[in-house]
Amino acid sequence: MKVLAVEDDNTSRAVLRKALEGLGHEVIEARDGEEAWSAWLVEKPRVTVSDWQMPKLDGLKLCRRLRAQQGQDYVYFILLTGSHASAHNRRAASEAGVDDFLTKPIDISALWMRLRVAERILKYTTQVNRLEEMMPMCSYCKKIRDDKNYWQQIESYINERTGTEISHSVCPECYQRVVVPELERLKAPLPKPKPAPRAKAVKKRR
Repeated sequence: MKVLAVEDDNTSRAVLRKALEGLGHEVIEARDGEEAWSAWLVEKPRVTVSDWQMPKLDGLKLCRRLRAQQGQDYVYFILLTGSHASAHNRRAASEAGVDDFLTKPIDISALWMRLRVAERILKYTTQVNRLEEMMPMCSYCKKIRDDKNYWQQIESYINERTGTEISHSVCPECYQRVVVPELERLKAPLPKPKPAPRAKAVKKRR
């Protein structure tokens, strides 16, 4: 894979580059977050391994900037932390979009394992993106046609190919457009029944 390695310390960056190359990856080096951002715009690597504390733009801000990009392939972000990193800091990093953590100094076996996970995640996201691009969908019932010309519900289609379980909810737009009017209709008083017409009296003939 093409990996963006971001580290402001020259020695640490050289160690990281050597470890990544030893595991068979193509490495793009950057000395800080701003340089990494410029490199990513050109190379678009799918994996970033970045130090946290850096000048100009730190690892967390770099991750947030990457996550803010719309319509781009997913980037797996591994953050390098010191052994003193607190649970609170790690939680803040996860909320910023960080996928995984590595403690410095880097352990080669731990790096290998993280990158293997990254490969699997990126493979699945690529498959999902292709499904979204290629799925023929009925305009009325929203069923999906598979490659055997069989129409099925979109939930079943995605589950069979990715193993993903789909949960159902209601988006804000549909809630206002469909659910709210339906609730109002149910709360409205029922119309009073119309009285039955009276039968006309029949005069008896003498």
